[in-house]
Amino acid sequence: MLSNGVYTANLTPLKADYSIDFELLVEHCQYLLDHGSTGLAILGTTGEANSFSLKERKEILERTIQGGIPASKLMVGTGCCSLPETIELTQHAINLGVGGILMLPPFYYKSVDDSGLIKYFDEVIARVGSDDLRIYLYHFPKMSGISFSVDIVRKLKEKYPQVIVGMKDSTGDLENTKKYIDAFPDMQIFPGTEALLLDGLQAGGAGCISATCNVFSPFAGRVYEKHVAGENVEELQKQLTEKRMVFQGLPFSGALKSYLARVNDDHRWKTVRPPNEEMSQDLIDTLIEKLT
Repeated sequence: MLSNGVYTANLTPLKADYSIDFELLVEHCQYLLDHGSTGLAILGTTGEANSFSLKERKEILERTIQGGIPASKLMVGTGCCSLPETIELTQHAINLGVGGILMLPPFYYKSVDDSGLIKYFDEVIARVGSDDLRIYLYHFPKMSGISFSVDIVRKLKEKYPQVIVGMKDSTGDLENTKKYIDAFPDMQIFPGTEALLLDGLQAGGAGCISATCNVFSPFAGRVYEKHVAGENVEELQKQLTEKRMVFQGLPFSGALKSYLARVNDDHRWKTVRPPNEEMSQDLIDTLIEKLT
């Protein structure tokens, strides 16, 4: 199981032809681990996972680990609409020794009963059939259209206490995150934004898993470490929240890549896979001005 802390919802750099830039991927992952990130949540929403084929997703994970990134520090997104693909990606990740699985619900069919959703996880867990499986539920109803109610989580946790170990709550709603923290004190509940890092920790949360930690990982890591050490970090958290809010509401993949391309003077960051798009230069100018 993964430790508490700051996890970056990792970008996946691409070449101009939309193929994966593995060299830059490993370079970025190592930078994040060296600068504030406890671990990395790869192949999530910000990582454009659902724009990649099954083969590409497997190779991204393989090449990341081959590049020297410890598998034990990786939380890997494997949730697909297709049950067999979710099983295959999850088995592949477990075989490579990853620390945890970040699993979306099957997100195409929206009007599904709780029993159908639970059956989906029943099948994944049974068919993966590994004692090493640790699932973090990925709660992002704005994108998936499906919510993990407290009742569903409770039923899954009661059936699979050693497997269902945590959640990423990407609602951005502190009260909603607290609802899960209060209901499941033995689970690792991560808010999906560093703006809620301190509030979540004070409520009993595990840290955060955030897209904008691709840029603010050093700052978020400092807030987490100082809080754990018993220091007052209210002012640091205020500054971190202000930084996060500069990007709030933007499509993170395009905005963060375009920002990194500009501030690092590195054109390798510019490409996102359609239908995502890079941000306009005027918008990036505005972002930089606000952050400055």
